Amino acid sequence: MLAYTARRLLLTLPVMLVVAFFVFSLLNLTPGDPVILLAGEDATAQDIARIRASLSLDQPFFFRFAQWLWRVVQGDLGESIFTGLSVSHMIGQHLTPTITLMLMTLVSSMLIAIPLGALAAWFRNGAFDRLVVMLTVVSFSIPSFVIGYLIAWIVGIKFGLLPVQGYIPFSEGFWASLRTLILPTVALCSAYVALITRITRATLLETLTQDYIRTARAKGVSDETVLFRHALKNVAVPVITVIGSGVALLIGGAVITETVFSIPGIGRLTVDAILRRDYPIIQGVILMFSFMYVLVNLGVDLLYRIFDPRIKY
Repeated sequence: MLAYTARRLLLTLPVMLVVAFFVFSLLNLTPGDPVILLAGEDATAQDIARIRASLSLDQPFFFRFAQWLWRVVQGDLGESIFTGLSVSHMIGQHLTPTITLMLMTLVSSMLIAIPLGALAAWFRNGAFDRLVVMLTVVSFSIPSFVIGYLIAWIVGIKFGLLPVQGYIPFSEGFWASLRTLILPTVALCSAYVALITRITRATLLETLTQDYIRTARAKGVSDETVLFRHALKNVAVPVITVIGSGVALLIGGAVITETVFSIPGIGRLTVDAILRRDYPIIQGVILMFSFMYVLVNLGVDLLYRIFDPRIKY
């Protein structure tokens, strides 16, 4: 297991190198010039040239990429073009709200979706099953930001039950912090719960038709034992797969959800950086999310071996 983990970690290096080159290329070849925005409308040609030279934007593309990559390897993501602050420091300041929101969404989604999908499969073709299928289709079809605005208006503005903007760290009070995260978590959970529920239901429906399930029932094993000890155990691998794949959906949704609820997380930082064309921040955030996604997929592969030792690569 240790050797397998080491091999998988080594395989992430070329993946991250390709991602780094793609990110650097995409942001540096897009139209527009951040130097002009930074210099202002009244800047002269000499001012623009001086700022461009100070940011090394007058150097060849591959030279700039090599310089940037060497700094990244050393843990230096550069400095913001507009604030002059370290990108690593700015990401660290905004990371806690995003990670907290994503973890709450992930845990809540699994606690809701797996039992919901299992019950829908167990009572297949019944009223409960049809209701779950209908709700998952609707939930997955509506963008998270639309659901966010809707529940913010109903729960937060109309009835005043929960705050609709801002973020309070857990260090300043557990309940106060939880209140600021409930609505964003519900909005972000909508598509994720629908995805996990549908996969759980579909996989469990197929599992319940297997020979070993019929054999267990023929031996007089109780329905609860068949469901929880035999069927759900074999649903773990597909569910883990969709949870890992859905992290990309979760990351994209977090960016929009933080903007809707004014949470000072990585999403807000990314949106502000894009609007100002602050290349170092955008590059740092994308690299961080890419590395996070690679690590999640590594974790998914390791969980495969735990739940099903027959799986080999």
